[in-house]
Amino acid sequence: MHNTAVASRIKALTFDVFGTVVDWRSGMIRDGQSLRAALDWATLADRWHSLYHPTLQRVMRDELPWASADALQRTMLEQVLAEHPDHGLQEAQRAWLAAVWERFDPWPDSRPGLARLKARYTICTLSNGSVRQLIGGAKHAGLPWDAVFSAELFGAYKPDPRVYQGALRLLQLAPEEVMMVASHVYDLRSARGHGLRTAFVARPLEYGPGTTPEQPAPGEFDFSVNDLEELAGQMEDLAT
Repeated sequence: MHNTAVASRIKALTFDVFGTVVDWRSGMIRDGQSLRAALDWATLADRWHSLYHPTLQRVMRDELPWASADALQRTMLEQVLAEHPDHGLQEAQRAWLAAVWERFDPWPDSRPGLARLKARYTICTLSNGSVRQLIGGAKHAGLPWDAVFSAELFGAYKPDPRVYQGALRLLQLAPEEVMMVASHVYDLRSARGHGLRTAFVARPLEYGPGTTPEQPAPGEFDFSVNDLEELAGQMEDLAT
């Protein structure tokens, strides 16, 4: 059983979005296939996503100029398409595909789980996605955020300390009053290092069937759940 005293201090939950709350891979494949270009869209989606962390790291090392996540995703997409010079996609199609980050569908448990958590806590994004991506994505997926916090508000990308500290400053809460919720271990470890509480959400299909999902060590984080409804249930039980 989790420590009831720990749970009783929590006033706000901050969420990673892409992978944790919405299914990015299926959305990329779906929208790519709708363009009817003769490409292996599952492979292309995986290749596109593989550039994500290396590109952000280059920005944070000042090897690339600061840019919004929208601009960086467009650059990554063009890099992937350049590996398939016969792709046949026109400029308007490429621009539309690059904006897929605003059109991802939620995991089945996301909307009901967030609704239950929102009844008791402030719920916010804390994502490397841009403000535009996060607002558009919330409208598309019907996500009931109280606030949208983007890394671009803090001039850094996770896991940079400025992102977590910036969220605490805007929420006007102490670290132990905020819990980071994510399906990515690196994100939670960094949040924990800055005093936030942590909840790991398993997303075994994030990277597609047959892949090895992320899995923390037993007891590594304050909560470890299979979905957001389970997290809401555990938080409700601890609050009673």
